[in-house]
Amino acid sequence: MSKKYEKLAQDIVEKVGGSENVSTLTHCMTRLRFALNQNKKADQDAIKALDGVIDAIESGGQFQVVIGTHVEEVYEEVVKYIKHAENIDDKLSNEKNVSVFGKLIDFISGTFSPIVPAIAGAGMIKALLALLILFNVVSKASQTYYVINFMSDAIFYFLPFLLAYSAANKLKCNPVLALVLAGILLHPNLDLLRTAGNDVSVFNVPLTLVAYSSSVVPILLSVWAQSYIEPFFKRVIPNAVKIIFVPMFTILVVGFISLTALGPLGSFFGTYLAMGFNFLGSHGAWVVIFIIATFWPILVMFGLHHSIVPLSLAQITTLGYENIIGPGAMISNISQGVAALIVSWRTKDTVSKQISTTSGITGLMGITEAALYGVNLPKKYPLVAAMIGSAAGGLYAGVMEVSRYATGSSGLPAIPLYIGENIWNFYNILIALLITTVITAVLTYLLTLKYEKETSEQNKVTTNDEIITLKNTVITSPIKGEMIPLKDVQDAAFSSEAMGKGIAIEPSEGKVVAPFNGKIVSLFPKKHAIGLLSDDGVEILIHIGLNTVKLNGKYFEAHVEEGQRITKGQTLITFDLEKIREEGYVTQTPVIVTNTYSYADVLTNNSSTVTDFNNELLVLIV
Repeated sequence: MSKKYEKLAQDIVEKVGGSENVSTLTHCMTRLRFALNQNKKADQDAIKALDGVIDAIESGGQFQVVIGTHVEEVYEEVVKYIKHAENIDDKLSNEKNVSVFGKLIDFISGTFSPIVPAIAGAGMIKALLALLILFNVVSKASQTYYVINFMSDAIFYFLPFLLAYSAANKLKCNPVLALVLAGILLHPNLDLLRTAGNDVSVFNVPLTLVAYSSSVVPILLSVWAQSYIEPFFKRVIPNAVKIIFVPMFTILVVGFISLTALGPLGSFFGTYLAMGFNFLGSHGAWVVIFIIATFWPILVMFGLHHSIVPLSLAQITTLGYENIIGPGAMISNISQGVAALIVSWRTKDTVSKQISTTSGITGLMGITEAALYGVNLPKKYPLVAAMIGSAAGGLYAGVMEVSRYATGSSGLPAIPLYIGENIWNFYNILIALLITTVITAVLTYLLTLKYEKETSEQNKVTTNDEIITLKNTVITSPIKGEMIPLKDVQDAAFSSEAMGKGIAIEPSEGKVVAPFNGKIVSLFPKKHAIGLLSDDGVEILIHIGLNTVKLNGKYFEAHVEEGQRITKGQTLITFDLEKIREEGYVTQTPVIVTNTYSYADVLTNNSSTVTDFNNELLVLIV
C-alpha cells in the first residue's frame, strides 16, 4: 500500500482532536466522514490548510474532510492512526450487493495477494529443479537436489505462517498473535503426538491430530475466529492489564478451538472423501480421474487432497501403477497454467501480466499455488475456464483408464512417468493434455473479451501508462432536470469548485446514463456516486444528491460495475428520487470535471432545463 499519504493521515487525525476524539470513520467518493465525540476539538482551519485537503466541513452531524477521488488511499492510512480500529466502519460490511461467495473469494484472494510473489519465486525454483532432473543435470539422490528442494519447499511447508500474518492484516487483528496460532498448528510436538498414534485430550476434550504443514483453510479459520475473540477480550479486560491478558486469553481460546474444531474440520471431510474415492475406485475408476481433474484446485484449497494421498500410494505399491491422483492432478495443473498464460497475454495491467506469466509457467511445471491464488481465483473466470477444460481432459483420461508408473510432480516434467508396460498410457495422457489445453485456452480467451480490457475498443481508453492528446470536447447530460450553477450547490466542497469545475442538476427522474463512451473508474459501494473516464480523457464525477452516502445504498441500484466498459446513453444508476427526498436529503446532483486542470476552460450550457440526455451540458476547451 502506498505510504505517500502517511504524513497527511497523521496530521488529519491529530487535528480532528486525536484518535480518542474519533467515534467512527467512513468515507464516500471524495471525503472522509468523521463522527467526533466533540466537534469543538477539531481545528477546522488547520485541517483546511493541510496540503492535500481541499476543504473541511461540518454537515449533517459529521465532520467531513474533503480529499478528492483518491480518498480511499488516504482513508487506508488514516485508520492506522485510529487506535480503536473496531469502531471504524468497514466498507465491506456495507456492500450488501456482494454475495457471501464473493466476500469469501475477496478474503482468500486478498490474503494471498501479498505472498503470491514469494510463492511464484519458489515455484520457479521447483520448475527449474524439475528441468534439471529431467535433463539429468542433477539427481534426486544428490545433496544439491536435497538443499535446493527444501529451499523451494520452505514457503509451502510454512505457508500457514504467511497466511496468518496476511489474513490478520486483512481482518484487522493482531498479526503477531496470528503467527502464534500458526506456530501452534505447526509445532513439532503436535506432529510427534500425531505420529505416535495415541489418543490425546485436553481437559477431557479429545483432539483430532492432523498434519497442518502446507495447509490453507485451518489457519484462515483460526485467524477468522481471532478477529472476533480478540476484540471481545479487548472490550471486557481492564486497560491496566490488557497488554498481558488479551494476548493470553486470545491464544488459549483460539488455539484450543483451532486444535479441537476448526483445524480438524478439513480432516473430518477428508476422511469421508477418501472413503468415497476408495468406493469409486472399486466400481468406476474413470470417475475418479474425472473428479480429480475437475475439482483438484478446490481440494487443494481446503487441504482435502492430503486424505487421498494414502490411497494413491497404496495403489502404486500393490499394483505397480496409479491413477487416483496422478493423471487428474496433472491435467488440472496444466489447465491452471494455461489459463494464467492466456490472462498474461490478454491483460493490459502490468502487474497482472507479470504475475500471470510467471505463475502460468510454474503451473505448467506442476506448481499452481501462484496461478490459483494470484490470478485465477481472484479473477474467477480463468478458474471456471480451467475447471471446464480439465473436466474435458479428465473425462478422456478416465474413459481411457490412463495410469502412471511412478510418483512425482504433476506438471509437464512428469510426462515420462506414463511410459511403461502399456505405451498407450503415454499417448493418452498427451491427448488428454491437448484436449485440456485447447478447451481451457479457447474458453479463457473468450471470457477475456468480456472481463479484460484489451479489446480493440478498449485500447482507446486512457490508462496511467498512456498519454492521450486532449481536444475540445462536448459532454452531454447524464441526468434530466433543472440546471443549477455549481456555486449554488448546498455543499462547499462542490460550490467552491475545489473538486473541479462543472454544473449541478436537480433531477426530474431517477436515472443516470453514460454521457460518453469510456469506462467506469470508480463506483462507490453505496451507489450514490460514480466516476467515469471518457475515451478522450475526460474524467467526470457524478454525485447523486448531497450526503446521500448515509442512505447506505438504499433507493439506489447500480447497473454497471467498476472497470466496466460503457457506451454513450447506457444506464449506469437508477434511484428512487421521491423516496430520497422524503428522507429529507437534498437531491442536487453535481457533475464535476475532476481533471479540470487539463483544460483551459470548462463552459456550461446556458439553458435552464435538460429535457433530453443528448442535450449539451459542458464544453471543455483545451
